Amino acid sequence: MVISIKKYLEMDFSNGASGNAEANEMLAALLESYRAALRAISKSGVQACPAVSTDLKSRLASLEQALGGEITPKVVKTTESQVEQQLDDWGGRASEYFKAKANEVKELLIVLAKTAESLAKRDQRYAGRFSDLTTQLQTIANLEDLGQIRSSLVKRAAELKSYVEQMTQDSQNSVAQLEAAVSTYETKLKAVEQLAAQDPLTGLANRRNIEERIEWRISHNQPFSVVVIDIDDFKLVNDNYGHLPGDSLLKQFAQELRANVRGTDLVGRWSGDEFILVLDCDLLTADSQLERLRKWVFGEYTIPVGADKGDVKINVTASLGLAQWQPGQTFQQIIEHADASMYKEKKRAKGQGA
Repeated sequence: MVISIKKYLEMDFSNGASGNAEANEMLAALLESYRAALRAISKSGVQACPAVSTDLKSRLASLEQALGGEITPKVVKTTESQVEQQLDDWGGRASEYFKAKANEVKELLIVLAKTAESLAKRDQRYAGRFSDLTTQLQTIANLEDLGQIRSSLVKRAAELKSYVEQMTQDSQNSVAQLEAAVSTYETKLKAVEQLAAQDPLTGLANRRNIEERIEWRISHNQPFSVVVIDIDDFKLVNDNYGHLPGDSLLKQFAQELRANVRGTDLVGRWSGDEFILVLDCDLLTADSQLERLRKWVFGEYTIPVGADKGDVKINVTASLGLAQWQPGQTFQQIIEHADASMYKEKKRAKGQGA
């Protein structure tokens, strides 16, 4: 696809206006196909491994948007290189994630197998002891001296009691060990589940987590409001300083956002430079919360741009979109209303700045 686009950009059309029109139409079709392919790759990545795909989705979206401007062979070549790098990085993260999940399962299976093996060995050991005891009792039955019979029975009864007590103790120890092992792996699995529900860059709830918790509120008819937060001109940070300084800004912004909302509020990273709040309150209370965010979260941030360049101070603002869920609304509808409110504020801010 990229090779085809580059060929069309470098071709010398000599058929006049009709040839150029046909070439332009073909180029537009190729670019749209390329952009559609990037969207499909992004969607497939999220479906295949949601836990490590948030950054892939946002960065491929940025590359797709870049193809909507002026196209030159250099732009196409740079995009090709960046797409390859993003897919390589995502593939490495996905591979490590699935390896970790596989190792957790393998460890749990090994513990269960060892426990089963231990129980089997114990049962075989006591089976041999009881077989010996049965033989001894048969021998006692053939004795004629009552005193000797009584003495032997008392001794064997003591042995039987000892076997039963030891079996009981062994069973208790085995159960205790199994309970400890299961408890350990329950803790590990809970930790893995928690990581799967977090955005790997900011530590906030990820998109899937947010969607599930909004759906839960809707299914239980629990009133809530949604705030969509989009950092203004964030693309300029990546363009001017690179992705690592941009990631540093996102992490700092996320920390300030989490520190300046109520403990009962849900804070998440929606995608790229977009964040989301789920507030269990009405519009009036939510609106007062937004004023707090504008006062304490917006403002000057310091980001590192490299050892040779030091730090850079950036004034950060964001556009906020607020919507209150109404009974009967779907998840998609409440998000669309909040998005519409956010874009309206963004356009109004740009108009004021013009």
